[in-house]
Amino acid sequence: MKFFNNLFNKKVEEENYSKSFINPIEVEFHSHLIFGVDDGCETIEQSIELLKDFAKLGMRKVITTPHVMSDFYKNSKENVYPKRDLIRQRLVEENIDIQFDAAAEYMIDDGFEKKIAAGDLLTFGPEGKHILIELPFMTEPRNLSTCLFELQIAGYKPVLAHPERYLYYANDHDKYLELKDRGILFQLNMLSGIGYYSKPVADTAQYLVQNKLIDLVGSDTHHVRHMLLLPDVINHKLYRKVCEAELLNNYL
Repeated sequence: MKFFNNLFNKKVEEENYSKSFINPIEVEFHSHLIFGVDDGCETIEQSIELLKDFAKLGMRKVITTPHVMSDFYKNSKENVYPKRDLIRQRLVEENIDIQFDAAAEYMIDDGFEKKIAAGDLLTFGPEGKHILIELPFMTEPRNLSTCLFELQIAGYKPVLAHPERYLYYANDHDKYLELKDRGILFQLNMLSGIGYYSKPVADTAQYLVQNKLIDLVGSDTHHVRHMLLLPDVINHKLYRKVCEAELLNNYL
């Protein structure tokens, strides 16, 4: 893809396996497709177009995850579910064969403990107990350990979004092992492996995959620019490697 080559200034085919690779993942997890609630889709038309593209990629289901941040994106079931249902209605009207559901991506911030106590969280998974969390990119939050403990005591199963992107962990791989020992699941961003975010992020993604620390994969799609890269990502050697594991995606 010419766009891809120009963006990264390298030959993608040298990093890819055969184009005959069949993607085993049928459930896309982690995206921002609820229109008008965060930094993802702005209109329902954008939501529908991206869902059409996911269907073309062979996805039978998409679980989207709008941001929840105490001081910025104050999303909840009250505003997310009605828009989810509007999108579902449009999918039926346009005969687009893909299931659509919504959870959330919760920032571990000063207000998150109150959300845990309230208990009305946007979750996912077979028992509705998995919850996607993210951390600030600059430094580990001081209340991380407390929040993880409170989530697990309440019966939730925390999933850490894109652990490869927290570079304060990249130089301290023991921290990843500590989190795994605590039962925290890891979700890899598909774009990380191709250097979309940075080379250090790509290197850390490779470490996590090689050491079998990844439990889910997701695109973290916000807009069409991400979508344009996904066909090449699916054929990339790191993605193919992570797909050798028994990932949680197809059980969602």
